Amino acid sequence: MSADKVYRTELTPVDFLRRSARVFPGKTAVVHGERRFTYAELEARVNRLATALQGAGLEKGQRAAFLSPNTPALLEAHFAVPAAGGVLVAVNTRLNSGEIGYILEHSGSRFLFVDEALAHLVEPLDLGAMRVVPIADTGTPDDPYEAFLATGSEEAPPSVLEDEEEPISMNYTSGTTGRPKGVVYTHRGACLNALGEALETGMTFDAVYLWTLPMFHCNGWCFTWAVTAMAGTHVCLRQVDPGRIWQLLEAEAVTHYCGAPTVHINLLAHPAARPLGRRVTAVIAGAPPSPTLLGQLREHDIRPIHVYGLTETYGPTSVCAWQEEWEGLPADEQARLLARQGQGYVVSDEVRVVDGEGEDVPRDGQTMGEVVMRGNIVMKEYFDQPEATAEAFRGGWFHSGDLGVRHPDGYVEIRDRAKDIIISGGENISTIEVEQTVARHPAVLECAVIAVPDDKWGERPKAFVTLKEGGEAGETEIIDFCRERMAHFKCPAAVEFGELPKTSTGKVQKFVLREKEWEGRARRVN
Repeated sequence: MSADKVYRTELTPVDFLRRSARVFPGKTAVVHGERRFTYAELEARVNRLATALQGAGLEKGQRAAFLSPNTPALLEAHFAVPAAGGVLVAVNTRLNSGEIGYILEHSGSRFLFVDEALAHLVEPLDLGAMRVVPIADTGTPDDPYEAFLATGSEEAPPSVLEDEEEPISMNYTSGTTGRPKGVVYTHRGACLNALGEALETGMTFDAVYLWTLPMFHCNGWCFTWAVTAMAGTHVCLRQVDPGRIWQLLEAEAVTHYCGAPTVHINLLAHPAARPLGRRVTAVIAGAPPSPTLLGQLREHDIRPIHVYGLTETYGPTSVCAWQEEWEGLPADEQARLLARQGQGYVVSDEVRVVDGEGEDVPRDGQTMGEVVMRGNIVMKEYFDQPEATAEAFRGGWFHSGDLGVRHPDGYVEIRDRAKDIIISGGENISTIEVEQTVARHPAVLECAVIAVPDDKWGERPKAFVTLKEGGEAGETEIIDFCRERMAHFKCPAAVEFGELPKTSTGKVQKFVLREKEWEGRARRVN
């Protein structure tokens, strides 16, 4: 055996649970309504799920999918599936049946665990030989999920991890074609980004984390593993309910939560909103927080941390780290500085902004370029899509498709999306996917979709439609047509009919449409 194998173990976030259960066995690990698990109990449940999966035939490298809200079952899967040697596929609960079916087929998932509240999304699908396990989320013996766990052992299965660069999970994201791509995370990357999250957000062993962010989204930005690394308490939440969030902030002494600006806006607008009398850290991504929102958060004793990233970077990869010299600045200037995307995490390489030749743009806060990154917390690859992977990593850097500038202090600021991706409530929406759906309507000749401002979600899709000669369709009909064929959050919020502005070569001039819709408002997304 070589020396490096004697003195080195493979990095994996699965070990975070082992360590926390060993050091803090009696500490509360999970809170879910009236249910509470200690770290010793959480480890036992994870071991039973891992060994039950192995006993049911899951082999190393095979995928196991979970379609679930933020429940103990999905949290347990983040440790049990990789402990069993498998790869976790956490499916977006906001997708429709066809989109879910594509992900299950493309990933080749052998198992599907599905929350009973979401069973209707799976019922129309032909799942073939896939093993389906319902989750009643009751914790009682008659819950099918609990019955599955009962077939396993509380003893940890022997590790089958041979290389920390082996896949730990796959997270699906829509590309420019609207076809989801499976972003492959590794044990090493997940381990390091989880540690990065804990460091950048100031987590300690007293952390109590409220799950306002979906666990399916970049594995909960790796906080599934980060909170466990600090032996913090996971407070599960099936859906974002501002009133319930205020209750839990107080009752469970929550220290951290994450979400898109719309989550924070709705929280502060709720009648229960009030200063907490102690500091709670709120991690914000999906769009830069407005000065108004930042000021209101501070008035309620909530400390905002603005981060930036993509599914391909394990979630957040950069942070707008607070500088001491900002303390004496006016509040609106502080907010302007804090709304930038900042620089790479402590576990990340430097985030760059480059021109078409791959050279750094001047640090003048004005010259636009593409944001690129590389390092420990960038995906391994797109699953089964080598050409897309090669294109994304051209020149040895991952190309985000985001356009931004670099300021004199080195901080990056996003100015636009090169690929017209719409960011609505923190979720990506491909304009091409929406356009293709609208174009399927028999009365539609052509259409273009752009982002338009929305007070609640930040931005929503709007379709500009040219009808065929003699074709008849109204706004409601087009929207209903889309809602029958795709996830509702992706559908146009409005439809405008008429001729589309085009270049001499026939290309639609989306910037013309965008300028009209965003007149007087700055569109700044990340």
